[in-house]
Amino acid sequence: MLRALSTHLFVNHRLTLDWLAKIEAAGIPAVEIFSAKQHFDYTDTGQVSDVAAWFADHNLQLRSLHSPLYKDYEWGRSRGGAAVNLAEPERVRRLESVDEVKRCLEVAEQLPFSYLVQHLGVPREEFEEKKFDAAYASLETLHLFAKQRGVQILLENIPNDLSTPQRLLQFLQYTRMKELGICFDTGHAHLAGGVEADFEALRPLVVSTHVHDNRGQQDDHLFPFQGTILWEPAMRALATANDSVPVQLELRDHGDFPQPLEKALETFRRLEELALAPKP
Repeated sequence: MLRALSTHLFVNHRLTLDWLAKIEAAGIPAVEIFSAKQHFDYTDTGQVSDVAAWFADHNLQLRSLHSPLYKDYEWGRSRGGAAVNLAEPERVRRLESVDEVKRCLEVAEQLPFSYLVQHLGVPREEFEEKKFDAAYASLETLHLFAKQRGVQILLENIPNDLSTPQRLLQFLQYTRMKELGICFDTGHAHLAGGVEADFEALRPLVVSTHVHDNRGQQDDHLFPFQGTILWEPAMRALATANDSVPVQLELRDHGDFPQPLEKALETFRRLEELALAPKP
């Protein structure tokens, strides 16, 4: 199975070339950069240029960027309205979010990547049809903007009423936006309908993954086997995906492991063993 790592593991630190070099030295072939401005400031031409130059000289693949969740540098704590919400019904605020995602997509002009992982709404967003209309208007613009830069947008299942597997399928049918794909998140599925059931519903559309664990209460982004996901059936389900779909760890460093990259490698091995194990 293909291996990839999200830089979410180091999201509380500025993304430096040293972090990228450590990932490459660990033998992990591909990464997703998490676009939180305190970590990777996609509006900082200096940081973008430095990272682009590094990738040009190295074999590590930049597979995807995670679209920003907030416009500020403090996880939305600096001011009201800092959340990026493409499903915001109020037009002016929605267009501010669209512009923020465009700034992130512009990175591809210097630093090529294939996919942008995008949330539909914000956590605990309630379903209203007008929010589907708002999200459609946003993504219609962003899809064209991304396509011009060689990027495919992937919608992620997140803990809200707009982004359950059923709602995502309904949205894609409602909008007929067939070129959008899915990034399947195991931790979010565990907080909702369950990993195997949610994955099976979305499987034909899955292009990427976010693999992490929790204890069924909060979106903790634990290393697999730290929480309560049953990884044997989960990995049997993920193994049915297209061969090009990676097992991409999206972890948070809670300080549990002194060498988190070594722990990530061990985790890859354990997950691969489960995926390849014969069915009981």
